[in-house]
Amino acid sequence: MELQSQDYHVERPLLNQEQLEQLGHWGSVSPAHNWRSWFQCSRARACALLSRHFPVLAWLPRYPVREWLLGDLLSGLSVAIMQLPQGLAYALLAGLPPVFGLYSSFYPVFVYFLFGTSRHISIGTFAVMSVMVGSVTESLVPDGTNFTINGEYYDRVQVASTLSVLVGLFQVGLGLVHFGFVVTYLSEPLVRSYTTAASVQVFVSQLKYVFGLQLKSYSGPLSLIYTVLEVCRKLPQSVVGNIVTALVAGIVLVAVKLLNDKLQRYLPIPLPGELLTLIGATGISYGVCLKKFGVDVVGSIPTGLVPPVAPKPELFPQLVANAFAIAVVGFAIAISLGKIFALRHGYRVDSNQELVALGLSNLIGGIFQCFPISCSMSRSLVQESTGGNTQVAGAVSSLFILIIIVKLGELFKDLPKAVLAATIIVNLKGMLMQFKDICSLWKSNQVDLLIWVVTFVATILLNLDLGLAVSVVFSLLLMVVRTQLPRYSVLGQVPGTDIYRDVAEYSEAKEVPGVKIFRSSVTVYFANAELYSDALKQRCGVDVDDLLSRKKKLLRKQELKLKRAQKRQPQKQATSSKDTSFSINVNSSPGNTEINNVEDSKVKTGTENELDGSVASNQEDAKAPDLSTLKALGLPQPDFHSLVLDLSALSFVDTVCLKSLKNIFRDFWEIEVEVYMAACQSPVITQLEAGHFFDASITKQHLFATVHDAVTFALQHPRASSVDSGLPGPGTRDAVWHMAGKQEREQ
Repeated sequence: MELQSQDYHVERPLLNQEQLEQLGHWGSVSPAHNWRSWFQCSRARACALLSRHFPVLAWLPRYPVREWLLGDLLSGLSVAIMQLPQGLAYALLAGLPPVFGLYSSFYPVFVYFLFGTSRHISIGTFAVMSVMVGSVTESLVPDGTNFTINGEYYDRVQVASTLSVLVGLFQVGLGLVHFGFVVTYLSEPLVRSYTTAASVQVFVSQLKYVFGLQLKSYSGPLSLIYTVLEVCRKLPQSVVGNIVTALVAGIVLVAVKLLNDKLQRYLPIPLPGELLTLIGATGISYGVCLKKFGVDVVGSIPTGLVPPVAPKPELFPQLVANAFAIAVVGFAIAISLGKIFALRHGYRVDSNQELVALGLSNLIGGIFQCFPISCSMSRSLVQESTGGNTQVAGAVSSLFILIIIVKLGELFKDLPKAVLAATIIVNLKGMLMQFKDICSLWKSNQVDLLIWVVTFVATILLNLDLGLAVSVVFSLLLMVVRTQLPRYSVLGQVPGTDIYRDVAEYSEAKEVPGVKIFRSSVTVYFANAELYSDALKQRCGVDVDDLLSRKKKLLRKQELKLKRAQKRQPQKQATSSKDTSFSINVNSSPGNTEINNVEDSKVKTGTENELDGSVASNQEDAKAPDLSTLKALGLPQPDFHSLVLDLSALSFVDTVCLKSLKNIFRDFWEIEVEVYMAACQSPVITQLEAGHFFDASITKQHLFATVHDAVTFALQHPRASSVDSGLPGPGTRDAVWHMAGKQEREQ
């Protein structure tokens, strides 16, 4: 849209903060405390509470059966067809028998149907979650062993199910205390890099099934490197049958995916390539008896559901750190996908309720021997693209999985594990394509690229749990560092406007003569307050500290001369001169020495010979010249008389910021420069008042509504007196700074 050139004219009075508050009838807004309403009971409140914590009660009674049921049925069937092979494969990835992947594809999905708020994400097994679980189970229970605590033996299933319960407890607890915002600390580059590194871990973990190798179980830092080195060392021992099986299955899966992409507009639902591959591989394995060729198969798959089993609390100390990491990662993946689909289809996802829903899915699933789950990116896209409108599609898919568990599971006992490994590797394509982020981030934002690279390297080298912790800490530290390296600007006025911009960026923006305007691009707080002060003094072109030091030395010399002159006066002259008195105001802060003659006063200095030649003043109210000014002391004066601090970037202030601003006022007043502030937000003004920033020396008359108001006032009152401008005069400031310095010394 082209902006037409059009002038506008606004006529209003020049406003400082005090006048603006009077004009707008300003009053601080206190947060409303609704704690009394928490204890109020009513039917409407009970219904609202139920619908918030049981979302299915809100949308299921209004479910449009005719419009949505067919789409949800087709979508649920499509997702179930994908869920079956992925459940079997991702169970192997978690170090568990394949049937437990089917359990994890049934119980959690049905629980999320009742408590979830997203209509399109597909809950169940996911590669990243499975590899995180596998790193825990394989580290605690290596191959062919059991995990022992106090003489009791625990296998991997017990460890995984207890881990799922603990993950669920973390997620439910965080959701109930409205801790859903924790996912905001996981930026998009961090999550994408972490999932990319996890996909590399998944790929490496499947190499033993592709090549038919027996590998040691490694855990902790550099475990991935050790695994890759061992795979390379044992490649001559590879089983040819496994390699051929995995290669053929991979080619078939890729071909079906390419065919689906090409015929997408003509097919009502995608071709179930994974299911067809599993059925075909199982049939070939049964007919040819691939076991004779050394091909490892899934083996016996028990039919029917398992009874609930209580978790083992004695395992909690070994699992708590990994459980928290898995809980955060699982929620981050689910909520990011959920918000994408919600934005696309025009509904809202409650992040706290999503935490509760995921937590209950993992908690109840863990009791029924499931391992931790999240949502799958590929299945969610299929659920949406095949006409899914609600979580009825998820319920349909879970019922289909239930049929497989009860009746058809044993048919897949001859399924080669190499086919499941090929299925996992082919499904990693989407996450491995995220390596393209490196090129795009290099062009758009190199700081995000740094987060991406550090997260990837840390996750690869330190494993998934430590890698996540390092990446989060690094991103937070980088955020702090960025606030310590802001852009400081000296502003100039764009000709003919009331707009002020950085003179380094806008060639036509010119500094206002006699006025310096300074701005920081970030808020000022304890971490960068000193940097702000140093940058201000540097950009102003005046060595303020050196000037104050020189002024302080000269004033001390003047004070010593006055004391010597007083000592040299004869005692008689001091007692006889009853009309004569001195008024010497010497403050502890630099530059606050004033020498004033009182009414009918006579100042006499020098020796007795000099006193004979002195001339007494006969004029009333005559005042001696101010000897504390820079000009009187022979010091260079700044080329500007006013300083305007543009504080529009401040979002909050702390005590260090308040002290820093007060020091800026004091230092520049000492070198005869008036200081004004402009464009403060109302919350910042409230915090300034709460911190007792405004006093007799700094009032709200020093704070202006806009930068232009402050500049206009500064031009009208260069080094203004208290009478002309209404601001506190030098004497008042000296007294205030003197009292403040005295209080600090006493403390």
